Amino acid sequence: ADGAAMSLLETGVLGLYFLCMGLLAVYGFHRLYLVLLYRRHRDDRPPTPAAPPFEPPLLTVQIPLFNEFHVAERILDAACALDHPADRLEIQVLDDSTDETAEICRLKVRELAGRGFRIRHIRRTSRDGFKAGALEAGLREAAGEFVAIFDADFIPSPDFARRILPHFSDPSVGMVQARWGHLNRDYSALTRVQSIFLDGHFLIEQTARNRSGRFFNFNGTAGIWRRSCIESAGGWQHDTLTEDLDLSYRAQLLGWRFLFLPELVAPAELPVEINAFKTQQHRWAKGSIQTGLKLLPRILKSRLPLKVKTEAFFHLTSNFAYVLMALVSLLFFPAMRVREQMRWNALLALDLPIFLLATGSVLAFYLLSQRKALAGWSGSLRYLPALMSVGVGLCVNNTRAVLEALAGLRTGFVRTPKLRVEGRDCPRGPRKYRGSLSPLTLLEAALGIYFTGIVIYAAAHRIYASIPFLLLFQAGYLYTAFLSLAQAAHTRAPKS
Repeated sequence: ADGAAMSLLETGVLGLYFLCMGLLAVYGFHRLYLVLLYRRHRDDRPPTPAAPPFEPPLLTVQIPLFNEFHVAERILDAACALDHPADRLEIQVLDDSTDETAEICRLKVRELAGRGFRIRHIRRTSRDGFKAGALEAGLREAAGEFVAIFDADFIPSPDFARRILPHFSDPSVGMVQARWGHLNRDYSALTRVQSIFLDGHFLIEQTARNRSGRFFNFNGTAGIWRRSCIESAGGWQHDTLTEDLDLSYRAQLLGWRFLFLPELVAPAELPVEINAFKTQQHRWAKGSIQTGLKLLPRILKSRLPLKVKTEAFFHLTSNFAYVLMALVSLLFFPAMRVREQMRWNALLALDLPIFLLATGSVLAFYLLSQRKALAGWSGSLRYLPALMSVGVGLCVNNTRAVLEALAGLRTGFVRTPKLRVEGRDCPRGPRKYRGSLSPLTLLEAALGIYFTGIVIYAAAHRIYASIPFLLLFQAGYLYTAFLSLAQAAHTRAPKS
């Protein structure tokens, strides 16, 4: 009886392990499919519209702010520098700050208003709804028929509105999104890795989805909306942490068309501390699952084409891959012990192809994006080990986000600290804001040590086919945990 029970347990362990690995391979294949979609549709650019013969529309620029001491003045100057007729430009500073940022904004708005700009400093009595609540409150007072949105760390070029607004001559277009650039791409290995992640998202994913007729999403900033599109889709809602993704899908479900312009770049700051980066990733991962739970039933029941439904499913569930990686991490050693008596070629036939598909799809995806972003990819090759490590290292952080979303646990909108880091320059003066060190960092460190032990075990027992996979997880957990602890130890500024 004990042997039968053990055999059943062993079968269960192997079955769950290979189920998780198989599902990870499916998500890896989907990433390759996006690459193929991109290559098939990359030249399907939207026609360049002629300048409209009518009077330029009234444009409202919304700048949602919360404790942006380092960058608030810069974005206000950039908004006022937009090449749009001053009498047709309205700027709303949606300021929920609880520190001296509020006074900085008040003085800057007074200065700019004195120079003739139509700019208002809008304060709320509470931070209800966080960013979505601020955008919603601002929209009620906005005069513009079109609404541009910029986060505080962005610097839109003066021609931003002039290049986007003509696309709205098509009355079915509800939103136009620009690509994010990176002010501090070369600041550190971490910012370089983040830039590669984002380039892959924008240059491959967003381009492939948009030009192949799938849904894609507004990215929360650096885009312009038609006001009637926002209102017809139900407005800004704050029952998810990704109000931009939520509204995007609701609008496209109503038939509104979105456009993505990869050639129009709006530079922004990347988080320079990994704890701030983790906070950002947690919010994005949790919000995407919340949006999926909210909208996927409606999407799947709709009369949308199967290709649109399928892509929406993969898009909104992609962060489940982190849960799968977490399970694989925990199951790897028990599964290895169960299979220890298997032949060498069986190990090679099962583990290595899945490993190659998972890693190969990532490498192809991001190398192609760097070829487009930097007119070549050779300079990015040396960052690929760090990219793979950070991707694995986010597993614990983002698994927590997914499980919180599935459990219906509501958490606040935690902003990403911005420090006005440009190029390789360190921020001048003290860093007023910092990311929080999560207690889960200790779990990341423990998993790194756990995989170190498995690597030693695999080498001692000559299970060489599994070692590349093991080293990837070992490096990912140790790199992320070490960097989190090291940066937290060197941070002196108080939290804000």
